Amino acid sequence: MSENANAFQYLVSVKFAGNNKPYTFGTNSKDFTIDQALVVETSRGVELGYCASEVKSSEGERVFGELKPILRVASQYDLDTYDKNQRDALDALQICADLVKKLSLDMKLISADYTLDRSKIVIIYVSDERVDFRELVKELASALHTRIELKQIGPRDKAKMVGGIGQCGLETCCSKFLNSFEVISINMAKNQLLALNIPKLSGQCGKLMCCLKYEDGDYKELRKSCPKINSQITYNGNHFRVTGLNVLSQQAKIENREEVHFLPFEEVFKDQKKEDTPNETPEKLSE
Repeated sequence: MSENANAFQYLVSVKFAGNNKPYTFGTNSKDFTIDQALVVETSRGVELGYCASEVKSSEGERVFGELKPILRVASQYDLDTYDKNQRDALDALQICADLVKKLSLDMKLISADYTLDRSKIVIIYVSDERVDFRELVKELASALHTRIELKQIGPRDKAKMVGGIGQCGLETCCSKFLNSFEVISINMAKNQLLALNIPKLSGQCGKLMCCLKYEDGDYKELRKSCPKINSQITYNGNHFRVTGLNVLSQQAKIENREEVHFLPFEEVFKDQKKEDTPNETPEKLSE
């Protein structure tokens, strides 16, 4: 719990441009409204954000980490300064790109952002390996006359910042609403009986799609009441093997060398032998 949580009477959630995650700030004023531009103190410095919640009392609230203050409601001067900083950050990014090329550094630049008071510029980049950017920082500081912070991010963070359209035709989840990334495993695809084609299961970041996790718990529960893949049954006097399942429609695919049938689960259970083979997923990883 934050040691200085009780130093403020009220708490307010604040969001920043390009980031859907709300952050909690402290204040002794309750005169704030939703979407109002605010100047706040952050770990990076003084920044411009937007009120994302109603003001609430801090009494009894648990706040983890250091609670930073809301400094003031943004003035027109603050808004004009923010807009100018945005334009200047594009120029700074180009200067940095030229220096990266000059120094032959293995870096892919993503964005640059000045703090509101221009005491620091944060440049975000992607790289497969650690980069020795000491010379780059020296030249950037000389060119931009401010403190330089270079921040390396991973491919999932890059996809969140860049955004785009997913395979479903909607905006990518990471850029729209996800505030943190959870571990996604290939077993989640197996639980949903999806073809294990890694390119088709991967998002724009090159990692397994976050949406695989959304229904994983439901599929795990549904699979408990499903027939077992490769189990043997007798149907219409002939022997068949269960080769596929449709969990949602509660149907199983059974086949032998001559015939293929689709049966409701209850029909399969009626004739399923006791000596069922272990439950295995028929699909194999595409190479």
